[in-house]
Amino acid sequence: MKMTIEIDCTPEEARRFLGLPDLTPLHTAMLDRLQAQMPDLTQATPEALLAAWTRMAQPSWMGDAMGAFFKAASGAAPKPKKGDAP
Repeated sequence: MKMTIEIDCTPEEARRFLGLPDLTPLHTAMLDRLQAQMPDLTQATPEALLAAWTRMAQPSWMGDAMGAFFKAASGAAPKPKKGDAP
């Protein structure tokens, strides 16, 4: 036997019916915090944004990352950088 039930309700009504918590205050708080942490993009230049987004494409960054990866894979202890505590 096959039975089909169609329920027409809003997401809010479905949430209440299933007993799920209302996460609207948490969602609002997280969005407010995220917006506060974002820089003001109206003053950012396209060049500055591109430089920040492509930092990983710079050869010096990639070389340092690959060197650290291979040292970790070989079991060698990483060398301390200038200013690091012993």
